[in-house]
Amino acid sequence: MDWLDALQHLRAAGLPAVLATVSEVRGHAPREAGAKMVVGADSTWGTIGGGNLEATVVDQARDMMDRGVSLPQNAEFPLNEHAVTQHGKQCCGGKVRVLLEPFLPLPTVAIFGVGHVGYELGRILSRVPMNLYVVDSREEQLDAPRLADVTSGAADVRSVHTPVPDSFLRELPAGTHDFIMSHDHSEDFLLCDAALRRGDLGSVGLIGSRAKWLRFRQKLAAEGFSESEIDRIQCPIGLPDVPGKAPAVIAVSASAGLLPTLTSRAFFQG
Repeated sequence: MDWLDALQHLRAAGLPAVLATVSEVRGHAPREAGAKMVVGADSTWGTIGGGNLEATVVDQARDMMDRGVSLPQNAEFPLNEHAVTQHGKQCCGGKVRVLLEPFLPLPTVAIFGVGHVGYELGRILSRVPMNLYVVDSREEQLDAPRLADVTSGAADVRSVHTPVPDSFLRELPAGTHDFIMSHDHSEDFLLCDAALRRGDLGSVGLIGSRAKWLRFRQKLAAEGFSESEIDRIQCPIGLPDVPGKAPAVIAVSASAGLLPTLTSRAFFQG
C-alpha cells in the first residue's frame, strides 16, 4: 500500500502515524524532495532513502508518537563521512531536510440511545472529525433518513442496532467516550455496569436527574463497585452552569463538557 493508503489504514484502526516528507535536498541524496514515508508504531510504508537517514527518521517519528507530539517538526541530516550517525554511514555528500507530521488517532465517542437528546448530540458531534457510534436497541431510531443530518458531517458515523447495547459497549476501543441516554432506565443501568467493569474508557456520562443518579449509585454499590469507581460516571451530563432541559440545550452542554478532553490536534484538523 502507498503512503496515502497507509495513513487511511492507520487512521481507521485508531492508530497514530507520522508522515515523513523530504522537504529540501542540497547536493547529492538518495531521494528527491517530495519523497514520503509513513511511520507507524510497528511498520513503515514508502521510503525516503534508506540507511541512517531513514532509520533515524523512524526513531524520531516513533519517539514523537510515544510522547504524543501533535505539532510538525523539521529535522536536517548531513550525508557525509563526518556526520555522527547511529545506523551506519551515508556518504552521498549532500544534506536533506525532512518534515515530520504527526497524525494522532481520532477520538471515539459512542452515544447509547438516539432519542431526542441523543439525536441532537449526534448531530452536533458529527460536525467535527471523530469516530462516532450511535447505538440503539430500537431499530427505527437508526433509520437512515432520520439520521441523515447526523451522517452528513465530518465524523465517521456508524449506526449500530443491537438488542443488548451493554454487550456492544464491551467491544468498543479503549479510551472511547460514552454517553448513556437510552429510553429505558434498566438499559441505562446495564450500560453503566458494563462501563465500570471495563475501566479503560475515556469518560462516561449518564443522562438523568439527581434522583435517578442516587438510585443508580446505590445499585452500583450493591454490585460491588467502590465510591471512586462509581465517581467515574458523570451524572447529570453537561456543564453545571447551563440551565434548560430542551434536547438541543442538553446536547450543546454535553458537547461543550466533552471538548476539553479531546485535545489532540487530529481532532481539530479537517
